[in-house]
Amino acid sequence: MDKGYVTSVIITILLVLSSACDNVKSETADTKNKPNIIFILADDLGYGDVGFNGQDKILTPHLDQMAKEGMVLSHFYAGAPVCGPSRATLMYGQHTGHCSIRGNPRWTKSGKPPEMKADDIILPKELKRAGYSTALFGKWGLNEDLQSNIGHPLKQGFDEFVGFNTHKEAHYHWPDFIWEGYKKVDLSAGEVKGNWNNKLKFADDIFTEKCLDYIDRKAGKETFFIYLAYTIPHKGYTSPEESRKPYESQGWPVIKIKSGHYEMDPETHTAYAGMISRMDSYLGQIRQKLKDKGVDKKTLIIFTSDNGHELSSDFFNSGGGLRGKKRDLTEGGIHMPTVALWPGTTQAGSTNETALAFWDVLPTLCDIVGITSKVQTDGISFLPALKGQKDQQKEHDVLYWEFNESKGPQQAIRFSHWKAIRLWDASDNKMGSIELYDLKKDIAESTNVAAQHPQIVSKALELFVSSRTEHPEFPLVPKKNTKKKKKSK
Repeated sequence: MDKGYVTSVIITILLVLSSACDNVKSETADTKNKPNIIFILADDLGYGDVGFNGQDKILTPHLDQMAKEGMVLSHFYAGAPVCGPSRATLMYGQHTGHCSIRGNPRWTKSGKPPEMKADDIILPKELKRAGYSTALFGKWGLNEDLQSNIGHPLKQGFDEFVGFNTHKEAHYHWPDFIWEGYKKVDLSAGEVKGNWNNKLKFADDIFTEKCLDYIDRKAGKETFFIYLAYTIPHKGYTSPEESRKPYESQGWPVIKIKSGHYEMDPETHTAYAGMISRMDSYLGQIRQKLKDKGVDKKTLIIFTSDNGHELSSDFFNSGGGLRGKKRDLTEGGIHMPTVALWPGTTQAGSTNETALAFWDVLPTLCDIVGITSKVQTDGISFLPALKGQKDQQKEHDVLYWEFNESKGPQQAIRFSHWKAIRLWDASDNKMGSIELYDLKKDIAESTNVAAQHPQIVSKALELFVSSRTEHPEFPLVPKKNTKKKKKSK
């Protein structure tokens, strides 16, 4: 073979490899000048459960201080009114009209839990592509098939994971086990419900400890993304004694709600308040750790909740004056208490009123870290909002939700200051007539103004159709929970 030809081929191969390496370098952006990112997600925390939104019984001093130093996102929406699909919209950057996971595990048409795919493009994979170290501590709830483990966090872009794989695992605040990577760690002390009986390890204490350790190991060495997904204050109302104690002398009404399969403290109000204040203390610990490591000014923290509160008592005004709660597409079910702190970027004590949602987080973080997302997202970047550049902040033409569990199917859209909702009409066997609310005048959705605005209603009807694609597992028809009930003996 001609030596000149061989030499030419080798040079060509080397040039191609060099070009490929350059492309990798260009995609894996230099993270030295990029912020660390900590996304903290509460579980079933109501809009009114925090001090910066008017709570006057439950103490949340660290969150309130964060709001004073940072930016309150006053119109920030969850992806759904329950945890599974809401968290999926966060990961995929798509609303429930497009996302592959639109309901909790047992609410599919087939009864089989929805599963992630190995090649899904989701938030942690995008941030890894940008050169970030990634960790998840807490509730994942998107890996129901523990045999295939395709949805396992370590296969979906996270470098480290300590928490709950499946949906139901996270229902227990004193769990008998958690996962550390692929390893199942026993917390039961060798007995059934041993952790609950002996109060050995509170789950969110573990997740916070792991988060603090991670910051210790990574700060100043690697730029990191932490997804800290707490289970507080999800039903199963219980908290360590030291967190309940400040509230036990308040003379509050004593209640005990039905527990079902949940493990509950004897008195609900003090347990609920104790949970939220304990979570607030975690935030203080994390901020102090960042300060001790000298990276507090180089870290963006976003705090929010996955959906509205479930507490049956009105004692705390957990909805903050918003109508509905968990499992509702009214504001109380999806309008979240949200604050962002990025020293030197977010203006202290500021409020941004742009209507934003979970599916905006992925494009926003990609924008921050300097990459273009590979996923077809329904979101917009709210980086300009974080920077206080209101004139440069894009706004959504429409925000869309659908939900099909016990009260379903339901749909909701927000466009400009209008909010439209429609429910299933059993008498007509189709989606019913539209309720219309002017959120600028009526954030409590107390007055249906559909009759006064027929043109707006017509537009809403069009948007309900155009905003979604069909999904074989999530049709918009009434469904029943496919979980098999135990036969009574």
